Amino acid sequence: MKAVDTPTTWLLLLHQLPAKPAYLRVKTARSLEQLGAVPIKNAVHALPRTSETAPAYEKLRTEIIRAGGEALICEAHFVAGLSDIEIRALFDKARDADYESIVRDGRRLLQRKKITQAEVQRLSRRRSETMGINFFSAHGRQGADDVLVDLERKLRQHADVSRAEAPPRLARADLKSRVWVTRRHVHIDRIASAWLIRRFIDPAAVFKFVDAKTYKPRRTDLRFDMANAEFTHEGNDCTFETLIRRGELSGDDALRAIAEIIHDLDVDEGKFGRPEAAGFEAMISGVCASTSKDQERVALGSAALDQFYTHFENKTT
Repeated sequence: MKAVDTPTTWLLLLHQLPAKPAYLRVKTARSLEQLGAVPIKNAVHALPRTSETAPAYEKLRTEIIRAGGEALICEAHFVAGLSDIEIRALFDKARDADYESIVRDGRRLLQRKKITQAEVQRLSRRRSETMGINFFSAHGRQGADDVLVDLERKLRQHADVSRAEAPPRLARADLKSRVWVTRRHVHIDRIASAWLIRRFIDPAAVFKFVDAKTYKPRRTDLRFDMANAEFTHEGNDCTFETLIRRGELSGDDALRAIAEIIHDLDVDEGKFGRPEAAGFEAMISGVCASTSKDQERVALGSAALDQFYTHFENKTT
């Protein structure tokens, strides 16, 4: 997104959200954050008027109204109480905080013995997203650029070691009647992966949920979505996509549709932009809020994913 030089026109979104559904408040706050909007007053957020921000605000306004809320967009010129310079300073402060967060997370990765390409790519996407909403003169980008250069260098230095330690490729027959291990407190990618494993790869699968820091793998275990796992993020693919590809399930159009939803929610990008993603995210959030037991989360999520699969299967036939 191009920087705005000296804006004279601001867009203000004034909104009021209903008490239910509860996730709407979180979803709206996340949307405003992604747009780069800053709060001026309670439930009043500002953006500079550009060819991109105007339609983005209108889309959010429509979503709020469809969910039972109220929302208005108005153009504004501040004549008292706040100046353009003060408002631009709010945007710069927010973007500098975003860049500082990237730097902190990057430095934590640099302190680790091993890092993955997927982790560095996620951090790079965060930098790109922050650049896209850096409307004015926030200067924190240099630190983010520097830490990503250091991370790329570390990846190159450890490339040979990583290849040597990569888990062996497994034939489809090796995936039957196994104990599948993943981290505790499962969420989107792990819930969906567990459903995929039991429905399409290993109907007799037994799942074990462990503390990743203390877990010591057994020779017969198959790990997914955790460090050094047999199945985890590979390149830009989330674990669900890795399981589809290596489980020889890529020809299933219904699974591919679900994979696009899981990818965007887990990798946190809008690559596919499927309209069902928001509903799926709300459903999984409800599942996780209703129980802390991983087996129950998988069972509830799997029942819903069966319905999603039937929906997409009917659309593709």
